[in-house]
Amino acid sequence: MAKMQSISQELIIKRMRLENPWWDTGIIPKQYAGLKKRLYFDLLFKQVQQTDVRRAIVLMGPRRVGKTVMLFQTIGELIQKGVGQRKICYLSVDAPIYNNIGLEQLFEMCRLALNDNDPQGYIMIFDEIQYLKQWEVHLKSIVDFFPGTQFIVSGSAAAALKLKSNESGAGRFTDFMLPPLTFQEFLHLKGLEYLIYEEAIEVGGAKAKAYNTNDTQTLNEHFINYINFGGYPEVIFSDTIQEDPGKFIRSDIIDKVLLRDLPSLYGISDVQELNSLFNVIAFNSGNECNLESLAQNSGVNKVTIRKYLEYLEAAFLIKILYPVGINTKRFIRETRFKVYLTNPSMRCALFAPITASDSQFGQMVETAIIAQYLHWGHVPLYFSAWQGGEVDLVCVNKLQQPRWVCEIKWSNQYYDNPGKLKSLLKYCQENKLKVAWVTTIDKKAVKAFQGTTISYYMAACYCYAVGRNGVANMDLG
Repeated sequence: MAKMQSISQELIIKRMRLENPWWDTGIIPKQYAGLKKRLYFDLLFKQVQQTDVRRAIVLMGPRRVGKTVMLFQTIGELIQKGVGQRKICYLSVDAPIYNNIGLEQLFEMCRLALNDNDPQGYIMIFDEIQYLKQWEVHLKSIVDFFPGTQFIVSGSAAAALKLKSNESGAGRFTDFMLPPLTFQEFLHLKGLEYLIYEEAIEVGGAKAKAYNTNDTQTLNEHFINYINFGGYPEVIFSDTIQEDPGKFIRSDIIDKVLLRDLPSLYGISDVQELNSLFNVIAFNSGNECNLESLAQNSGVNKVTIRKYLEYLEAAFLIKILYPVGINTKRFIRETRFKVYLTNPSMRCALFAPITASDSQFGQMVETAIIAQYLHWGHVPLYFSAWQGGEVDLVCVNKLQQPRWVCEIKWSNQYYDNPGKLKSLLKYCQENKLKVAWVTTIDKKAVKAFQGTTISYYMAACYCYAVGRNGVANMDLG
């Protein structure tokens, strides 16, 4: 019987040299060097440069939103800024050759590959960290043990673990969330930001910054394109992928999360059940539902559905909003909720591209706008529901009082006839809100009606504004 062979240290070091060509050339691989940077890049790079803070950066987000690209662009920028090329190490932890090797040992092997005994001054990057068991324990240990080294980790499912390991990383990790592309980034990457301009408007006696367009038709065409194809950088630049987005998004993103990431993290045995539930959610993104309706349509029992919803949200595939009553108080029993895809183009990939005249397009507009708010961090968003009435979006303060309210529509009928906004007007009157926002197809104005100032905003411009403000607020934070 032949003797089992183990992977030698020499082979591992050879792989490390292959992953870090800039050690010799000073240049990152061509496929990353020429790519346009996401608007989040400068925010991440600012954190990377804060070497005086002894914290590891945890870059997290869904699959295929550009985390690895951003890491390589960070390496290129560091080298340009004068950081020694042989002090920057990148390892993809999901490579089989690194299986079951701890972070400290990998760091030691990198220094061996570079013939360097001094651990000071390194920038050590571990990509796809979720494939290392108890990664948060390993990471906290090396952050404490090597104060002179900057550690950066990334992972598509890292948040799922991070949510359950806050104590391990307390004071040692800085989270950096990279969501799917905002509508602003979509226009930016395609060189289309000239379609939008900033303007000052007066709403309810106060000045506000808003965004408008001189070419409504063209902007809406790109907004529809964004909803169908716009969440992933690779998709927006590839006509080939857009001809069959399902093949790319389903196989490279959804299937890998549903069939590999979540089962490995949570021990899910019935992936067909999980897939069935996700398909129901994707088709009904933005609809109100409950455990009973999801169970009936997916064939999954209610107890299991509750767990799956938690997993899907942790994997950045869905966002759940819960209701408040007309008095903005949360319900004791949260039996109803709305589930949104974190990226509307997932629906297109699973089923078919959607058009502006489709009966479900309004739900996708709502999904796209909710997705922009994911870039804001932990914003207390709800919808309001009571017997005979509902409002799409309510943001509350710490006292559970409404800060602002928005009705998301893909229609101009409420602009022409504000009296049809009965639920919104009633909610504003009940909560003494003077201003409400309503999205439209292509109308924009501020109107006073029944004691409420209604600010009508093009859905595409509103979507752009929310995404842009999310990046700006992150910068301020």
